[in-house]
Amino acid sequence: MYKLASRNIRRQRSHTAMVLAALIFGVVGLMLAAGWVSDIFVQLGEALIHSQSGHMQVYRSGYYERGSRSPGKYLIDEPDALKSRIAGVAGVQDVMARLNFSGLLSNGRSDMPVIGEGVEADKEAELGTSVSIVEGRQMTGKDAFGILIGRGLAQALQLRPGDHVTLLASTLDGALNTADLEVVGVFESFSNEYDARAVKIALPAAQELLGTRGVNALVVTLRETPDTQRVASVLTHDLGSRDLEVKTWRQLNDFYEKTVRLYARQLGVLQVIVFAMVVLTIANTVNMSVFERLGEFGTMRALGNRGSHVFRLILTENLLLGVVGSVLGVLIGLLLAAVISAIGIPMPPPPNANLAYTARIQVSPDDVLMAFVIGLLAPILAALFPARRVSRTPLVEALRSNI
Repeated sequence: MYKLASRNIRRQRSHTAMVLAALIFGVVGLMLAAGWVSDIFVQLGEALIHSQSGHMQVYRSGYYERGSRSPGKYLIDEPDALKSRIAGVAGVQDVMARLNFSGLLSNGRSDMPVIGEGVEADKEAELGTSVSIVEGRQMTGKDAFGILIGRGLAQALQLRPGDHVTLLASTLDGALNTADLEVVGVFESFSNEYDARAVKIALPAAQELLGTRGVNALVVTLRETPDTQRVASVLTHDLGSRDLEVKTWRQLNDFYEKTVRLYARQLGVLQVIVFAMVVLTIANTVNMSVFERLGEFGTMRALGNRGSHVFRLILTENLLLGVVGSVLGVLIGLLLAAVISAIGIPMPPPPNANLAYTARIQVSPDDVLMAFVIGLLAPILAALFPARRVSRTPLVEALRSNI
């Protein structure tokens, strides 16, 4: 059966070429589309991790839901000992403390409400590879009274590096406290909304401003992002008895989950459309080929072959075409993905952001398998109707086609 089917494929060169072209186009298109979407997910996730959230954060239980209303009740009082404990978990690269607060930033002429973070400057600089310093420089551990401000906030208050500002905030006891700070740099992150309100100061300065020695969060960075869930499970089991909770970067970034669901649905619709186009294109070619060979199939049946044999032969031919087309499509798709990734695709900033990025094609094994299966099934499905019709054509009518 397979030997006869392969001979028929080689004999019908024009029809074979048309079917293979449609299959290769469909498989390559599906692989590139899926790889592009996968790259969006990876780059978006890494941008969020390396601009704001880290791979995960550890809080006092209840802080994530209620801490913004009463942050003083959810402080981690001995952060250094806890940092050492977390740093010992396999896969953890670094642990840093943050103290979150809100207040007013004044340039002497006007003021604006801000959300602030007291940070360990040197460690934050290593984490924030997706944060761009657009003016000035990165804050270091030596900047005891330095401040980094978001680009939108700097534009609103007309601030530049070297300017002096006053930060007003309430202590945990409810009293007002101020700090005189010098702008060392202006940063731009993934989110315009964040940049319009965010400031970062040294952790000791934030603790002095709020009148506490504790911190709100410990930010954990990992050596490999795929280890996130494993490390989070280990920390949850280890720290749960100490009244602490662990939140991964996915839980901290609701925007990412919504984006993934949106693009996944769009990709699903695209896959259905491409599959339908490939099936319809191949169906037209297969239908022409099969009915042009109606006399040939009539001769086979006159020599003793049953209609089921003809049916299986047509499906076998298209199965072989599906295997060859899918393999060629996968190979060409992988080659194009490598070439496109090496060159890069300049992309405009996504919504609510100013930072452009370079897109690539990250094809996963699941994407390759999906495209291969679709390429394999398309010609078989396209051949079902014409194969069934030809196999049931009366013998006399089929033989008449030879005349």
